[in-house]
Amino acid sequence: MTRDLVQTICAPLPGAECSDPWGGGHDAWKVGGKMFACIGAAQTGVSVKTDSIEQAQFLIEMGRGEKAPYFHRSWLFIPWNRVPEDELRDRIETSYRIIFGGLTGKAQREIIG
Repeated sequence: MTRDLVQTICAPLPGAECSDPWGGGHDAWKVGGKMFACIGAAQTGVSVKTDSIEQAQFLIEMGRGEKAPYFHRSWLFIPWNRVPEDELRDRIETSYRIIFGGLTGKAQREIIG
């Protein structure tokens, strides 16, 4: 699992954009201006949003990820090669859906067209 794989998963999602808001080589994937996936400057894995603090904690306890540094406790950090590619894809797409679902109806319509 690499930065290129995360880009392959994120780039086709409707309205997904990548930026480096803090400088130093971060990949902050956003939809509607809100982040759904982030690769830190050290590039050791990807952080994604889960639907709750409890879900993130459950996944940490299962060994599927770690607490995402600098993020709310509902975020999960997935080190490279911690999960299979299909699970990574699911976690990123779920994070995207959570963030997209929190956007206003107007913003959602503008993204979908």
